[in-house]
Amino acid sequence: MSLKELLPGKLGFGTAPLGNMYRAIPDDEAAATIEAAWQHGIRSFDTAPSYGAGLAEERLGRALATRPRDSYVVSTKVGRVILDETEDGERDLGEKSGLFRHGNPNRMLDSLTAEATERSIEDSLKRLGTDRLDIVWVHDIAQDIHGDQWLARFEEARTGAFRVLSRMRDEGVIKAWGLGVNRTEPIELTLALDEPQPDGFLLAGRYTLLDHEHALQRLLPMAREQNVDMVVGGPYSSGVLVGGTHFEYQPAPRHILDKVARIQALTARHGVSVKAAALQFSLAHPVSAAVIPGATKPSRIAEDTAALDETVPAAFWADLRAAGLVSPAAPLPDGA
Repeated sequence: MSLKELLPGKLGFGTAPLGNMYRAIPDDEAAATIEAAWQHGIRSFDTAPSYGAGLAEERLGRALATRPRDSYVVSTKVGRVILDETEDGERDLGEKSGLFRHGNPNRMLDSLTAEATERSIEDSLKRLGTDRLDIVWVHDIAQDIHGDQWLARFEEARTGAFRVLSRMRDEGVIKAWGLGVNRTEPIELTLALDEPQPDGFLLAGRYTLLDHEHALQRLLPMAREQNVDMVVGGPYSSGVLVGGTHFEYQPAPRHILDKVARIQALTARHGVSVKAAALQFSLAHPVSAAVIPGATKPSRIAEDTAALDETVPAAFWADLRAAGLVSPAAPLPDGA
């Protein structure tokens, strides 16, 4: 099943912040944010075991417990198994190390073998309090893309997670699977394999106003040719586009801040919100099925839904292109 057929709308909800990303979030605030997403019509929820060592999945499960299971779509990820024992200090999550220091203290096993994949899914079902998953993403294959370890991790995924998820899809246990990554290379490699193919992919932070050139070079043409859909994660580039200070999970460098300032100047000139520009840009590519910003406050959900419906004048997109702030190859809304 294609992601465009499976997903119930263009806007989903990413729960990474609810794993206590960057800060400790009270349970009632997390629950209120998920409730706000529901009240605004969002019916697609994305999570992962690594978001606070199971915390985001637990919170999402509690919040959705009273909702009819057929009324929403939930996706989670495999690649890290949450263990019962706890540990102190920073976890090694590559470039994401330190993000979830306020999450659960459980130790995590980093593995994409068949056995770990099956266990991860079983544990996620328990934390989410559900009897089934709709989409499963293979998480963070290529954290060290500039080294050579990611190829070994990819091979473990190819012979383990990929085959388990393909079988589960064929058996009807899950509806779809794909890769959930913030690098384009593992998706390109997967699409080139002569093996059971993923139904789509979740690309975080790599098809945004700030960073989209690389995805346009090879990945998105391949995906379009093979009718593979994309879910865009991190459309606000770790928050720096909308007033935050992080880019790619780290303090934003000066050249990124300068680019953000140029984009914000254009949005101000045209009376457009930055969120509207960011979300609508990410959705304009024909491969895009949905976009899933994260949030930790109910008010952010209202902003996201309003941004999706906001009218953005063609003149804004034309000026954005003329200023060299988007690639000439990037499709823009309404053919602008």
